[in-house]
Amino acid sequence: MFSRTDIEKAEYSLLQPGAAKAAESKGRLREEPKCDIRTDFQRDRDRIIHSKAFRRLMHKTQVFLAPVEDHYRTRLTHTLEVAQIARTISRGLRLNEDLTEAIALGHDLGHTPFGHNGEAALDEMYPGGFRHNEQSLRVVDALEKTSSGRGMNLTMEVRDGILNHTGDVVPMTLEGQVVKISDRVAYINHDIDDALRSGIISECDLPAEQIDYLGKDHRTRINTLVYDLIKTSDGKDAISQSEEAAYHLNELRSFMFRNVYYNKSVQKAASDLDVDEMIRFLYVYYIDHFDEVPGELKEMSGLYDREELVKDHIASMTDRYAINKYRQLKNE
Repeated sequence: MFSRTDIEKAEYSLLQPGAAKAAESKGRLREEPKCDIRTDFQRDRDRIIHSKAFRRLMHKTQVFLAPVEDHYRTRLTHTLEVAQIARTISRGLRLNEDLTEAIALGHDLGHTPFGHNGEAALDEMYPGGFRHNEQSLRVVDALEKTSSGRGMNLTMEVRDGILNHTGDVVPMTLEGQVVKISDRVAYINHDIDDALRSGIISECDLPAEQIDYLGKDHRTRINTLVYDLIKTSDGKDAISQSEEAAYHLNELRSFMFRNVYYNKSVQKAASDLDVDEMIRFLYVYYIDHFDEVPGELKEMSGLYDREELVKDHIASMTDRYAINKYRQLKNE
């Protein structure tokens, strides 16, 4: 049998010196017995995959709201693409793939329904403001209910990677840094693919300078960026892109904000669905009717105030649940 201790020993010979080693993990919030077969990072990955929060991602918007076509990305498929890209980079750099995968799979667990439109609306309503990375950490620390109690009790390395996958703080591990860049590589490229499919943009609209450098199709662009990350970061104590690749990726991101994310058709879809109105209505409704929030959240009323628990409830909703609940409460 290839046991946990065998895996932990093998990591020292297989992984580069700067990689996170499972045997050297900073531990969990609550101590617990070790698994005989899996390392702590492998257990974290499995806990995330088996969580209700992870399953709900399949019904949460990435960019396009309530699409009638079957092949648009959801928050779940985005998460899987980030995990695939991040694992490839980690393997190329001889980093800890288990840690990388756990962070990638958990990084968006706190996202609201209706993508960034929902996030912006909840940010306005909740007095403390709303940031999905902080909510993702809250999901794994407190909201997900397991057989052993509240929260998944993940390792510090995974928690840090989830919290700092976006923003100015650099993750403590190289694996967390890989996920942070992989998230951007994934969403920019797959959102281009979805935008082309929707007809919002066409191939000729894509910026020629960036396409010439990165590649003319989805697969080539990702391959270019992944190879650049591995080549640039190899033997370094931080994960980074070459200046040229970073420039072209940032330019492509700016193009997407101008032409897709802020596109009138995308914003009209959010307006037609009354995303802002739905989030606002649901927030006010549950503040006034707190007895109607799920029992798992009401059980926590002694630990957190009403506003925070209502925020948790709305953030956890899938798109279809939020729509149906809104219409039900409005008697539509």
